[in-house]
Amino acid sequence: MNDALWLVLAGIGAGLTGSVAGLASLISYPALLAFGLPPLAANVTNTVALFGVTGGTIAGSQRELRGQGRRVLRLAGISLLGGALGAALLLTTPEEAFEAVVPWLIGFGATLLLLRDRIRGWAARHSRPERPATDGRLRAAGWTLVVLVLGVYGGYFGAGVGIIALAVLALERVEPLAITNAVKNVATGAANGAAAIAYIVFAPVDWTAAVALATGAVIGGLIGPAVVRVAPERPLRWLVAIAGFGLAIHLATG
Repeated sequence: MNDALWLVLAGIGAGLTGSVAGLASLISYPALLAFGLPPLAANVTNTVALFGVTGGTIAGSQRELRGQGRRVLRLAGISLLGGALGAALLLTTPEEAFEAVVPWLIGFGATLLLLRDRIRGWAARHSRPERPATDGRLRAAGWTLVVLVLGVYGGYFGAGVGIIALAVLALERVEPLAITNAVKNVATGAANGAAAIAYIVFAPVDWTAAVALATGAVIGGLIGPAVVRVAPERPLRWLVAIAGFGLAIHLATG
C-alpha cells in the first residue's frame, strides 16, 4: 500500500476522531511525521489538511446546528480572528516554547470535561443574582476572551484544541453533547481555516500529503456526527476525556 493511501486512511481516522472527540491530530500529526515531513512542515500541512474535517462535520451535523446560527456565527468570528493571530505567531516565533505547554493545556481540557457537572453546580451555587446585567456582560466578555485564546492556540499548533473547546463549550450551557460537539467543530474549524489560508501562502505545505489526508478527513468528518448522535452522553464524555489524557501524555513524552 503506497504512502498516499495510508494518509487517506489516516485522514479518515483523524476526521472521525476529530468530529467525535476533537482529537484529529492524535492520528494525523504522527502520520505526517511518519510520512517523512519535518515537524514544522507536518504542523502546517496538518492544519491545511484538517480543514477537511470542518467541511465534513458541517455537512453531517445539519440536525444539531439547526437554530444555532447566531451562536455559531459569533463563535466562528471570534475563532477566525484567533486563528489568524495564532498563524502569525507560528510564522514569526519559535515553535518549541508553545509546544512545551500543549500537553498541560490538553490535560486541563480533559479535566474540565470530566468535572463539567461539578463545576456547573459550583457556579450555580456561587452566582450573584443581585447584579444580573453586570454579571451577564462580564460573563460574555469572559467567554469571548476564552474563545479567542482557543482560536490562537488552534491557529498556532492545534493539537487537542477540539477537546479543550468541547470542555469549555460544555460548561457554557446545558444541552446534548451532540449539539455542543457540532458547535465546537464549526468554531475550531474557523480558526483552522484562518490558519490554513496563512500557511498556504507563507508556509511549506506538502500538497501531496495534504490532499491525501484531507480526502480522508472529509469522509471521517461526515461519519463522526452520526456516532455522537446515537452514543450515550456520559460514557462518550468520559471516553473523550480519557483520550485527551492519552494525547497529553503522548505529546509530553513524544
